[in-house]
Amino acid sequence: MLETSVRLLRLLSLLQARPGWGGAELARRLDVTTRTVRNDVERLRILGYEIHSVTGTAGGYRLGAGTAMPPLLLDDEEAVAVAVSLHAAASGSVTGIEETSLRALTKVQRMLPSRLRHRIEAMRAATVSVAGRGPTVDAGTLTTIAAAIRDRERLRFDYAGHDGTASVRVVEPHRLVYTGRRWYLLAWDGDRDDWRTFRADRVRPRTPNGPRFTPRTPPGGDAAAHVMRGAAATAYRYPARVRLHAPAEAVADRIPPAAGLLTPLDPGDAAAGCLLETGSESLHDLAGFLGSLGVPFTVLDPPALRAHLRELAARYAAAAAGPSEEAEEPEAARNAEEAPRRLPDI
Repeated sequence: MLETSVRLLRLLSLLQARPGWGGAELARRLDVTTRTVRNDVERLRILGYEIHSVTGTAGGYRLGAGTAMPPLLLDDEEAVAVAVSLHAAASGSVTGIEETSLRALTKVQRMLPSRLRHRIEAMRAATVSVAGRGPTVDAGTLTTIAAAIRDRERLRFDYAGHDGTASVRVVEPHRLVYTGRRWYLLAWDGDRDDWRTFRADRVRPRTPNGPRFTPRTPPGGDAAAHVMRGAAATAYRYPARVRLHAPAEAVADRIPPAAGLLTPLDPGDAAAGCLLETGSESLHDLAGFLGSLGVPFTVLDPPALRAHLRELAARYAAAAAGPSEEAEEPEAARNAEEAPRRLPDI
């Protein structure tokens, strides 16, 4: 019985490792006959695992999705990744998922061996998140959008624009992009014959979805870069374009992905510098961020940022000059007059 149980766990681990297996290959891995493999597959089916089988020379076994969630087999690294991800989701930006993530995390940690629990607890204790919290998104909205992207089905939804106007949109969804502050949907809008970026927290899906479509190539071939560029222009009160006089690879580590989009101006010439598309709700914060990069830069726009930098430069120059001589003399004379006269020694 022990050998059979161990063999079933090994078979289940193999089936979870890749989409399909041939019966003969499984038999060689488990050092059993193909008849034993068939019998073990039936035992797993009785336990609730949906395992598809195809006969013939190109046939084999494939683990499918069952009506209930059966036990999973995870190696050490996978288990740690799942636990850390659940902990992050518990404080994330998806509405209603916090409590669910905590329940799942509790179950996962209860089943982990002590060596893994200690690793996860150490990581949690040593990590503090300072990610910006944006508006939360309903989990059902994200899964509906993701399913439409997966199935290549047109998505219909009610959308609230930034000016409060409501509209009904029918789009070809391409990707969901999370910038660290907000969730965005990049999609092809047939009515406007162009790509559009939608804030997911303003999307209210309608059912059913529309017909299937053939996916298009996103602008520049990079969905995330396109969304980040658009988000920098619309998500902030003060969007900015700044030329950094340093190679992109030299400053990439200093700029979080959610802070802006970094593009080399001339990939063949590092001296040409790079373009940073970013923004902020405050000109003062934006100036401080640019100054913290530690490299020379030129503000391309907005003009208001250039004016603010000139004001700061004058203020800093005055502070660095120190007290003027004209201010020091009256101070010294006043101190001399106010000082008590000292009688000579006898």
